Amino acid sequence: MPDVIERLEKDFNNKCYICEMKELQNPNVEHLLPHKNGKYPERKFDWENLFWSCGHCNGIKKNSKYDEGIIDCCKQDPEKYLHFRLKGNEVVIETEDAEDMLQKRAALLVTETFSMKNTGMRTYTSDEGLKLLQREMNVLYKQLEKIHKKPASKMTMITIHSLLRRESAFASFKRCYVRDHVMEYPELQKYVEVNE
Repeated sequence: MPDVIERLEKDFNNKCYICEMKELQNPNVEHLLPHKNGKYPERKFDWENLFWSCGHCNGIKKNSKYDEGIIDCCKQDPEKYLHFRLKGNEVVIETEDAEDMLQKRAALLVTETFSMKNTGMRTYTSDEGLKLLQREMNVLYKQLEKIHKKPASKMTMITIHSLLRRESAFASFKRCYVRDHVMEYPELQKYVEVNE
């Protein structure tokens, strides 16, 4: 089992595939489709059904409303189907197709990971995740301000490129922000292309 853990950690860049938090302190091996305590034994050790997540997101995803699945980020680029936005203290995830149930469940799940407040611990963990997301977005905003002041700065461009890499924390939010502001940052669009 240690080989599986190490491989998942590496494959997912030690980042929760749901909330995109990095350097997980409480990583879980999460099943994209639940095995339901042996009801679906073929799912339990199916490599394509094993994902790297934080305990908080895994706990939320265990709700039966997610049993029919969400977008498989290993087969489909979530950024193609979901629009990740931070609006003040609220995470807003919009779907490309309002009728697609995989998209709807994925959007709801990501939203809940930052807003679930049904227990004291979930409130705390959701709030902490939101603070980390806000902090990471503020780092991006500051770098984007530097581009406005000094467009030719290579160091700023290197930093922004690093912040927009899929391996970075909360990458989907940062990448979506840059795509949403294409007129302001046309030179950055090459860093935020969506995989087909």
